[in-house]
Amino acid sequence: MMGMSAIGDAAGMRVLDAQLRSADGVAVLRHVMNICGLLFLWQVFFRCCPPWLLNGWSVSLVAVSLASLLLDRPRKRAGSEDLSAADLWRHAVGALLHGSVWAVCMALISHSGDTEQLVALWTLISCVMVCGAISYAAVPLSAIAFLLPCIAGLFAMFHAGGELPLRALSSSYALSLLGGCLIYAHTFGRQHSATAQLVEKTEVVSLLLREYEAGGSDWLWQTDAMRQLTGVSARLAEMLGRTPAQLEGASLVQLLAGSGWESGRFAAGLRSLAEHLKQRESFSNLVLPVEVQGQWRWWELSASPRHDEQGVFQGFRGVGSDVTAQRESADKIAQLARFDPLTGLPNRSHLREALDHALEAAHGRSPGCAYLMIDLDRFKAVNDTLGHQIGDKLLSQVARRLLTVCTGDDFCGRIGGDEFAVVMPRISDGVAVPRLASAIITALSAPYQVDQHILHVGASVGSALSPADGQEAEALIRSADLALYRAKGEGGGLHCAYEPQLHAQAEERRQLELALREALEKDQLHILYQPVVDAGEERIVGFEALVRWTHPEMGPISPVRFIPVAEEARLIGPIGEWVLRTACREAANWPDAVRIAVNVSAEQLAHPSFVAAVVSALAQSGLESSRLELEVTESVFMTDDAGALRVLDQLLALGIQLSLDDFGTGYSSLGYLSRTRFNTIKIDRSFVVGASRNTAESLAIIRAVVTLADSLGMATTAEGVETQAELDMVRRLGCQKVQGYYFGRPMPAGDAARLFPTTVQRAIG
Repeated sequence: MMGMSAIGDAAGMRVLDAQLRSADGVAVLRHVMNICGLLFLWQVFFRCCPPWLLNGWSVSLVAVSLASLLLDRPRKRAGSEDLSAADLWRHAVGALLHGSVWAVCMALISHSGDTEQLVALWTLISCVMVCGAISYAAVPLSAIAFLLPCIAGLFAMFHAGGELPLRALSSSYALSLLGGCLIYAHTFGRQHSATAQLVEKTEVVSLLLREYEAGGSDWLWQTDAMRQLTGVSARLAEMLGRTPAQLEGASLVQLLAGSGWESGRFAAGLRSLAEHLKQRESFSNLVLPVEVQGQWRWWELSASPRHDEQGVFQGFRGVGSDVTAQRESADKIAQLARFDPLTGLPNRSHLREALDHALEAAHGRSPGCAYLMIDLDRFKAVNDTLGHQIGDKLLSQVARRLLTVCTGDDFCGRIGGDEFAVVMPRISDGVAVPRLASAIITALSAPYQVDQHILHVGASVGSALSPADGQEAEALIRSADLALYRAKGEGGGLHCAYEPQLHAQAEERRQLELALREALEKDQLHILYQPVVDAGEERIVGFEALVRWTHPEMGPISPVRFIPVAEEARLIGPIGEWVLRTACREAANWPDAVRIAVNVSAEQLAHPSFVAAVVSALAQSGLESSRLELEVTESVFMTDDAGALRVLDQLLALGIQLSLDDFGTGYSSLGYLSRTRFNTIKIDRSFVVGASRNTAESLAIIRAVVTLADSLGMATTAEGVETQAELDMVRRLGCQKVQGYYFGRPMPAGDAARLFPTTVQRAIG
């Protein structure tokens, strides 16, 4: 402000420009005062003052005024862009000359008159100093340069000994003016400095917003108090296929409604937007359909109300984005997730929908509808001896045969694994269900040609009728499942209808439950560990713990058989806790970068002491919480969604990793991913196999899941990778981790430990 140092920033230049502009704005006051003062002096002193003195001073005053104008002329020509501290000094020189010429007046002309004329001169000088102080107030250097000579002139004007009080009074008056100028200049500089910084920040923000809007997929929008668009950006106009001028002043709601404005048929999202605008309340992530040039797009809008300094509502300002691609991708995932990618049949979720519709349509009829569950006999032997690839091809052929048998209204699908189901919405006669079941068994039991193998598998069927065997879907499915167990228990290859008393199957389950309780007491369970490998570096990053049971008399019992029994008998909790503690203890011996994944059932999550059991297992083993990964399936959300979410949030707070297993094979819902921060999504082997065959649906699902996981900050693990081709394929699709026989079958803890610390090799079990 004083011009004592160079001005190095834009904010300082703005303050300097404001100072000089303010002084220029009131300079006319100073010049008018000079003219009036000159005329006043001639009127008062022309009789008593020597003409040469009065003439000489008058010429000096005019010359000083002209010199001041000449000093400021280069600055005014150059403009504010080329200002410097030198301009401030030139302005101060003009002020110094101005003050000096009036000081000469006080020193010389004041001695030519008497007391009355001296009083008149003092009055004039007071006015001159006030006008000068006002005109130079914004420029403290110029104010000092003007007032200091005036103060010296006052001392010369009141020089007599008896005029000491007048000298003190006049000097105090001049110093007060100087102090006022400095105070005003300080306030002026601070205000304009703040304004300059605000302008600079506003320009930066505007620049960033323009760059953000130009380079991103989002755009800015705002309305006035009447909900009409104002300040339409080029990006928004481009999205609507119009020019900013065409959109300026247009009603936002009417614009988004498109052709529906006249008919009054608005989407729910548009009604919600209109309500938010009416209530003048903030909203965010509001998704609604928008008609753009005859095509429907999905937009996501967020905005907040604007108010002025007095709190008066000014309209809304917000941001929007086109989420059509994301919406279509999500819809595609939801649609594809209703079908089994391996066989192309409807999956469990889709079957359930069909059964619900059939039960609703058959309400009041007897018999109403039928539900048939189908399980392949000896399929596990095919998988174990020939591998999953042969097994998957076999399942595809089974699906094709099933489609040829189920005609008319019959709806068939794949539940999972080697289990299928058929919904019969209408029963034509009393033998319709046995007739269809017999046809299914006959068709599925015929030999299969798979590659160079001739395969023989059978089929067992269990059926249930509504309303006798169940009036709701769950009851009917349970009845058909019990009937299927009876069919399997009687040797397979036959059809069993549900009966209220299924003694044989009940006894089998009871015996299996007793054996499982004994297995827990006698430590007959054991754990195998299957490697999880980094897809890029092919190094082991973890293991999945898989519980196995070998009975002394029955031999190896599949988890598919004993896990459901354990869940029904409330044994899954103790088994799960034992697996968790054992796996954590083994993993503590592995390198720090290797994790252990443990499967967790819905019943375990629902147990009130589950979190405490996890904490205890970590504490006793010494395993870091970040090295433990708990795998859950979508089924955990089906019964107690809120409770499962609370438990998962507690586990995340402990630093434990969460993995969503079998995504897309059952009750897939994007809501689980939005409400729970999973670390990993596991892609089922069925998708991997389908993608390796270039099945469009499988490729689309894997791409969509990988994209979704990346956007949510999650990793992806491809399960069931058995060949180099499958490994290359999942790499190309972006999967970060793989698991499958290609890198290792499930192995005992000792074999897993021997993989470290030497260089990781592929473990063939």
